[in-house]
Amino acid sequence: MADLHGRGRPRSTGTLLCARCHQLVPKIRVHWPEGAVCGACFTHAANNHGVCAHCNTDRLLPGRSAADEQICKDCAGITTGLACDKCGREGERIRGGLCAACVVTHDLTTILKPGNPPDLRLHRLIKALAAVDRPQSITTWARGQAAADLLRGLGDRTLTLDHAAFDALPPSPAVEHLREMLVSQHTLPDRGDVHLTRFQAWLETRLSTFRERPHIHQPLEQFARWHHLRGLRADPAPADMDYATRHAKQEITEAGKFLVWLDDEHHTHIDDLKQEHIDLYWSEGTSTRKHIRGLLLHRKLIGRKNALTAKARQGVTTPSESTADRLDAIRRVAQADQVASGTRVAALIFLLYGVPIGKIVALQTSSITTTVHGMTINLGPQPAPVPEPLVPMFTDHLTDGIRTGTTNNQSPWLFPSTRAGHHITGNTLWNRLTIFDIHPQATRNTTLFDIAKELDPASMAALLGYTKKAMAGHAARAGTTMGSYPATRPTRR
Repeated sequence: MADLHGRGRPRSTGTLLCARCHQLVPKIRVHWPEGAVCGACFTHAANNHGVCAHCNTDRLLPGRSAADEQICKDCAGITTGLACDKCGREGERIRGGLCAACVVTHDLTTILKPGNPPDLRLHRLIKALAAVDRPQSITTWARGQAAADLLRGLGDRTLTLDHAAFDALPPSPAVEHLREMLVSQHTLPDRGDVHLTRFQAWLETRLSTFRERPHIHQPLEQFARWHHLRGLRADPAPADMDYATRHAKQEITEAGKFLVWLDDEHHTHIDDLKQEHIDLYWSEGTSTRKHIRGLLLHRKLIGRKNALTAKARQGVTTPSESTADRLDAIRRVAQADQVASGTRVAALIFLLYGVPIGKIVALQTSSITTTVHGMTINLGPQPAPVPEPLVPMFTDHLTDGIRTGTTNNQSPWLFPSTRAGHHITGNTLWNRLTIFDIHPQATRNTTLFDIAKELDPASMAALLGYTKKAMAGHAARAGTTMGSYPATRPTRR
């Protein structure tokens, strides 16, 4: 049977044998007709709904027949109480004979006091949180100190349901998680992209540290607002707002450091900059100092008509690995049944197509299409084919893997976050992919190198969403500027 213990804390080893998973465990939860059942297997069984293989009824399927079929408790002869005393729904009873949904409703009603004074928004919030696929996750979250304090604030009405009240709180992941949960339930209005909102708050704090030094504050504010903030607010918005705001923060931070250095060490304003200042600043510090180039370009201090120069950083080498290493990585991912489907599908998209991680995390379920001709994924103007042996894995993820068990279950994202309304971040995905020993830049270069041997740059750009110029560079490194890919090239219909 599938590995039921691939997530969460590592299970303890004991001396008692579970008849369901056949592993040695320290404690047995229940004894059923098939034998002793451990806690993990019981929890899985008590949350497994479907159609009984024996009586053909749609209900909880905690039992297993001699042929390992999933069957209901009556057909299995299970007498354990598996129905909520309040709502009657079959499932695991987690406290006082109540299911997790009823426990969530009881606990949040006690904390939030939606009827005192009456507040329909709190009633809707409680109902929505109790209706998630895994209400146990809500009880776990609500027990945390940070979440409990916020919920009590809503309950005693010291924290009002508006963005201004949340903005006044000390910034924290707990505050933003609750805010996004309220936005997803339409209790708070949507203020747009969360990364842009956070960047604007960060920018105000950053600029405020220089208000007593106007000769630094003015050029830094102009650079931050007129260059970066205007670019982030552009229509269309950056494809990867998370990366775009991180990049903007780094350039603004480095620009501030440079302006302080000019003032403290040389008593010089940015408009009086000389070449020796640039050369000295770059020679003394780390490579991150190169990020001041954006500030210099913005103030038109460097360029074709200016005597000052500040060359952009260029990679000395193009890291890559062998095609055999890449194919071995694809094989490892395909065979890693114990790993969550979302991690495997994301890894395969990266290994098969060389798409940037920032673009992968922002894919929506609608990006994948299945027809009688096979499965495709939209990464560029023309759909790219998904290899037939991997289609079942993609299908399984679309069917079950995208369900987070939280308020984000209705999300359109292919890789949803546990945070309501959002997909996972690029950093989160990279942390997950480390288990496959994938080397980001080297693997991506090898993938594009291999594809360039089969496809011409224009077709690569259409399939993968890159520019023709970028694909021409990979084709040149592959030693071929034109090619064909008859086995997988999609046909127009």
